[in-house]
Amino acid sequence: MPSRRSEALAVSLVTGINLAMARLVDIWDSIGIMEEQRVERMETVKKHIESLMNDMIAEEEALKHRIGSNIVAFQKQLEGLYAEMSLEPYKLEEGLTVLQTEKNLRLRLEALLKEKNDRLKEMRSLQQQDEELCVELCATPYYIPTGSMPSRTQLQQLREHIKTLSDEKKSRLKVFAGLREDIARLMGEMGHEPETSLEKEAVSSDDDVFLLTHENIKALQLLLCQLQVKKESLTSTRDDLRNRATSLWDRLECTDQERREFQDGLPGTLSDEIAQWQKEVDRLEMLQKAKLEEVINKIRQELVHFWDKCMFGPKQREPFNAHFCDSDFTEGLLLLHEDELLRVKACYEKARPLLEIVEKWEKNWALFQEFERKASDPNRFSNRGGALLKEAKERVRVQKMLPKLEEELRSVAQDWEKQQGSPFLVQGQGVMEYVASQWEEHRLQRDKEKGERMTKKGETTPFKTPSKRPHGGASAGVTPSKIRKTPNQSMMRTTCASSNGTPSTFISLAGKPPLSTHKRNRALDISQASPLQELNGEKKHLRIGSYSEFTNELSKKASYEAVLNSTAKDIL
Repeated sequence: MPSRRSEALAVSLVTGINLAMARLVDIWDSIGIMEEQRVERMETVKKHIESLMNDMIAEEEALKHRIGSNIVAFQKQLEGLYAEMSLEPYKLEEGLTVLQTEKNLRLRLEALLKEKNDRLKEMRSLQQQDEELCVELCATPYYIPTGSMPSRTQLQQLREHIKTLSDEKKSRLKVFAGLREDIARLMGEMGHEPETSLEKEAVSSDDDVFLLTHENIKALQLLLCQLQVKKESLTSTRDDLRNRATSLWDRLECTDQERREFQDGLPGTLSDEIAQWQKEVDRLEMLQKAKLEEVINKIRQELVHFWDKCMFGPKQREPFNAHFCDSDFTEGLLLLHEDELLRVKACYEKARPLLEIVEKWEKNWALFQEFERKASDPNRFSNRGGALLKEAKERVRVQKMLPKLEEELRSVAQDWEKQQGSPFLVQGQGVMEYVASQWEEHRLQRDKEKGERMTKKGETTPFKTPSKRPHGGASAGVTPSKIRKTPNQSMMRTTCASSNGTPSTFISLAGKPPLSTHKRNRALDISQASPLQELNGEKKHLRIGSYSEFTNELSKKASYEAVLNSTAKDIL
């Protein structure tokens, strides 16, 4: 279609030129211009037309050449930009004219130049942010070679690097703020004034005074630790002075109002508190010097109290007992008592866990002994209201608790001996020896009580001489329901001398001869002997050292008593 329009225009142009020449010829004819003049004029027209066409042709040729040069230049520039910007080469479409090719290359070049400028502008902005963050955090900036064009990947990595540094800055700012807040709080609590440059910068209100580096964080953490240690030291000093003052208040019998007024007037900082407590201690010590005898006697009472709490035996108390008898009340004697009291208090605190176990064992041991005492009381069965059931439950609990506590004591005492290099003493004995002595004492007491009961029973209920019942019944020594008279059996009486020479009457059934004197004496001895005495005669070396050993011996005694009872019956 375009070619047809251009052909029509060319025909129209030729027709127009022909019409114009015809019009000129007509004009010339009407004027009467001669042929020679007409030729001259036609040559002039021809020159004008040819000149115009030549000029146009030259211009179009120049345009064509310029377009070709542009294409070459654009392609060369694009190749350089592709390489510089790390892009894939641009591929032209096939079948394009020279003019279209030049246009496409020009537009692509303009787009790449714009992108290049944008990249450079963004890179400068990102690099500025990166440098600022790196200075604050003492970090290494993201490296892009100077004068080079950043690729899209490099720009993305730079953005991520800046984001990472920004997050790190927020995190470090939070840590810095927390550390500085804690440091300022501790200084305020202690009444500590900043001395070093680090301390002054730590409590400064200027947030930019510190670079957010790891070294500065470590320095602040170290400063915080030092302040915490100092606070602990001051707190310990304050507590020691307060305890000292409290002890002096107690010894000097100061009123509660006097103590309250002093404590209400204490300042807020530790340093000021320490100063006030020190003044109070100094004042009380001056008062104490005027009441040495009274104060020393009170310390002695307190010392005895802690000796008892530590379960010290006589040998452990003996080294200091000489000072108890000293009646020369001097400051030196006071210092000796105070030092001994501090030593015993330290011993108590050191051994508190073990002592608490011993106290718990003693409480359960007392309950166990009480249950043993109640078990021998016949009147307990007359108790109503579920008391026996409660007692049984409590007894079971104590019986389970005692062996557990003894095992725990054994384990803890062994650990103590390994750590301290000496045994743990209770009342001057090793803790397990103390437990064993309590069990042994309990066993001996039981044996003594049982022997007394058996002796009393033997004295009050010997083999009795049967007498006739008022209505001709059986003898008093035999239950009537157990005697059955048969034709072949009749009651027989025989009298013999007992082991002590006193006549005794024995009853025998007809058909069975009476026992001989030896057998009767043997039966009497067996019936009156205590099974525990027999067991002790054979096993004098046995000692009870724990609840399990106690229960084992009880079972053995029960078996032994059953054997003795069956033997006595066989002899009879």
